[in-house]
Amino acid sequence: MLGNLKRHIAFLLPAAVIIMTCLAASSCSLKKNTAATRRYQAFITRYNIYYNGDTHYRNTLQDMETAYEDDYSRILLMHPAEAKGNNALPQPQGDFNRSIEKGQKAIQLRSIKQRPARKGGNLTPEQKAWYKRDEYNPFLHNAWMLMGRGQYFNGDFAGAASTFFYISKHFTWLPNTVVEAQLWQARSYIAMGWLFEAEVIISHIKPDQLVNSDLQGLYDFVKADYLIKNGQYADAVPFLQGAIKAASGAQKTRLRFLLGQIYARLGMLPEAYAAYGAAAGSQSASYRTKFNARIKQSEVFSGSDIAPEVKSLRRMLHYGRNKEYVDQIYYAIGNLYLSRADTVHAIDNYILSIDKSTRGGIDKALAQLTLGGLYFARHQYSLAQPCYAGAMSQLTKEYPGYETYKRRSDVLDELAVFAQNVELQDSLLHLSSLSEPERLAVVNRIIEDLKRKEREEAEAAAREEFLNNRAANGDQNQAGSAAAPTTFNINTDNSWYFYNTATRNAGKTEFQRRWGARKLEDHWRRRNKSEFNTGDFSTESDESATVDSATVANDSVKAPSDEEVARRNDPHNPEYYLAQIPVTDEQKATSHQVIQEGLYNMGIILKDKLEDYPAARSEWNRLLRDYPDNEYRLDVFYNLYLMGMREGDEAAASVYRDSILTAFGDTDLGRAIANPAYLDNLRNMDSAVEQLYNDTYQAYLANDNAAVHAAYATVSEKYPLAKPMPKFMFLHALAYMTEKDHDSFNAVLRDLLDRYPSTDLTPVASAWLKGMAQGRNISSEGSGNLRGMIWDMRLTNDSTPSVDGAAPFTLDPTARQLLALTFDLGEVNANALLYEVARHNFKTYNVRDYDLELLSFGRLGIIVIRDFDGLNELNDYRSLMASSSDFRLPQGVRPIAISVDNFKLLTDQGRSFDEYFRFLQEQNYVDTQEHILQPEEVETLPEADAAAETQTVAPTPPVALPQPQSSPTAPLPSFDPGSEGDDPLFD
Repeated sequence: MLGNLKRHIAFLLPAAVIIMTCLAASSCSLKKNTAATRRYQAFITRYNIYYNGDTHYRNTLQDMETAYEDDYSRILLMHPAEAKGNNALPQPQGDFNRSIEKGQKAIQLRSIKQRPARKGGNLTPEQKAWYKRDEYNPFLHNAWMLMGRGQYFNGDFAGAASTFFYISKHFTWLPNTVVEAQLWQARSYIAMGWLFEAEVIISHIKPDQLVNSDLQGLYDFVKADYLIKNGQYADAVPFLQGAIKAASGAQKTRLRFLLGQIYARLGMLPEAYAAYGAAAGSQSASYRTKFNARIKQSEVFSGSDIAPEVKSLRRMLHYGRNKEYVDQIYYAIGNLYLSRADTVHAIDNYILSIDKSTRGGIDKALAQLTLGGLYFARHQYSLAQPCYAGAMSQLTKEYPGYETYKRRSDVLDELAVFAQNVELQDSLLHLSSLSEPERLAVVNRIIEDLKRKEREEAEAAAREEFLNNRAANGDQNQAGSAAAPTTFNINTDNSWYFYNTATRNAGKTEFQRRWGARKLEDHWRRRNKSEFNTGDFSTESDESATVDSATVANDSVKAPSDEEVARRNDPHNPEYYLAQIPVTDEQKATSHQVIQEGLYNMGIILKDKLEDYPAARSEWNRLLRDYPDNEYRLDVFYNLYLMGMREGDEAAASVYRDSILTAFGDTDLGRAIANPAYLDNLRNMDSAVEQLYNDTYQAYLANDNAAVHAAYATVSEKYPLAKPMPKFMFLHALAYMTEKDHDSFNAVLRDLLDRYPSTDLTPVASAWLKGMAQGRNISSEGSGNLRGMIWDMRLTNDSTPSVDGAAPFTLDPTARQLLALTFDLGEVNANALLYEVARHNFKTYNVRDYDLELLSFGRLGIIVIRDFDGLNELNDYRSLMASSSDFRLPQGVRPIAISVDNFKLLTDQGRSFDEYFRFLQEQNYVDTQEHILQPEEVETLPEADAAAETQTVAPTPPVALPQPQSSPTAPLPSFDPGSEGDDPLFD
């Protein structure tokens, strides 16, 4: 009986529990707000939803903090999650979506918005606040905080900031939660880089609001993060120490390492050494962290004896687990030697660090930057250049000091060329001073070093091949047939020179022997690069004499035999090196010339591009000491004078000023610098020269040639180095045209090209001189100074590549065409013209609509009218426009019919209309409709005459007068270019 009763109770008890639960649920509906419903909803929220989300959150966060591999080459982040705001940094793992979803679910399902039933009587302030709440679930704020933290660690910093802002505004009866939400909101702002917004929040949180250790730890973390991001390292230290106390596990180790970095930045080396030691000694630290902390300790070691520290690091080289970190160990040893100013041993270890690097990346780049800096300080630019070049390929733009390193690397690319020339020629000249046995001994040592290096490389390659084959389960060696040839044969057939390596190397060796190393650039042989050749301006007899003398000189040199070339081309043969040594007086003179050029240019680059005056002075002092009569003396004296004045060393500056007056007193610069007010003139030069050029320009337009010549004389005397000097010279030359002074015109342009070979005036001046050399004369037509429009203006912008060579234009009258109305922006109102063309189209065409586009390239404006289905439709359009009673093209507008493809070629490749005109001339093309849209004042050639003209007159670029900078819209001198390809400058 008793057993049956027990069985009935056991059967009925679960059913009773289920019934009671259902009753409780019905009585605790979200539509009711009683003490029971609030307790019930809080219980369900906490243990049925929040618990799962919070467990996932904590586990994922721990995995993120433990697995993240920090970039120890830069200041560490306060937390790995901040890396999600910068894709250039290593990205942490971890997905907090489940936690966010749990928080959202709790808010959606368990939020109690219904206010409780109001009791009678007067309400106290506390009761009034109670009835005004937005939420009555006493646990739901935890779900909101879980969702916000999940968003933060997911990298959604903006979303997290919004969530925490909502919490701070809607849970005001929970002051601790509000403070916590505000700190997380500030933390989100910091992660986004919104430091000002974060500072505003942090500054409003008072110490008495931090009522427990959790809030104090969070405050210390956020405050330290803000101060570090703001560069206030000293102020951040106490807050970072507080954050370390509140942290645990991998995060505590990370913050200790960061504290060591902050101490190092502040120069507190013993404290940094201790902080790194604490990070390395942490039980939660990975071996990678311990290793990097040990390496960092070497950087901040402040003891008097580095021997024990070096010995400790060298022992680490023998541990197998350090195999991939050998480069960092050598880097650390180099740092120790460098801290004691032992640059010799430091350089040795940095070289080992670079050579032993197997992982590359930032660790190798740091060694390269440090080694490159040492070489640069020692003026060994040829060695510094590859270090910086290698490092820059590994650095990102966010790396501290990136722009400085990039600038130095770019300059070294140019500087190293001249440095290599000087070093090579110094070595060769030294060898030339030795006796033959001594030279041979040096050469043999070089050959032995080469052979030893080749053996080591061959052994390393064989070892690597063996390991690869073993890893591939003994696969057969597939590279046996690719052995390098051991002998070289000179081309015995007529095959191309570059197909034979030996011949190519022979030519390279001979070139460097004569000219030194050169950058791959046009006009490499010229000290001043330009796009012209003065030989183009010589007479035919002069050119013939030059060619004949060159031919005689070449014929006098006996060509070496194939066997001799082979020997000289084999780096294992002494003749390879002996052939490069200058032995004759002529060869030595060439070497000395290369050295002088290198020293001069190195000084210019160091002074102008790096502003490294001591280094520039060092190069020039050697130039003046070893070569007192060098051709660069005037430039060197003047630059040394300016450097002395800029550094405030007037005594040194006066020495070089006296040198200029003594040796070059009769030059423009000598006469200018003799003026006691020269420096004042120099300081006021820009404004004075600008005004003088404006006046000169207006004088030229007014045909006041005497004033133009006088202005040029003034600027030559007072401001011989003014930047607008080429423009003054150009106007000075043009003023001679109406005076019919051919010789002066020619002489000034030659002087312009010699002194300023790389200005925007170079193509025009060069073209005119070429034309005169071909026997063409200055035009005698007209009484005023020449005025013109620039047809050689390239249709290009900053992103358009400029392409040289012949353009692949085509002539196809059936292709789609457009009409380009070209004009000078200084003479024609572009918007007014566009309006008139649009009005004409609207009145003339009821159905057909032609698109209009306004373009500008420098001073050249273009209104493009497109698209026409072939040339016939375009000609119909031009005829209707020409016959219009209320529309005429303004004076100075030149219509050009061109196919869509040809115009696209002009703009895509940055070409000019002048090139298109030349193409039309080569095709003997005559635009029979050209006269239709020409202004009435301009005479046009009959069709036959125009055809003859285009077949016989070679086109040259029309004049391009430089405008005053102060009046960019001032009208340019203008003239109608006449028939396509003709230049009215010449008869």
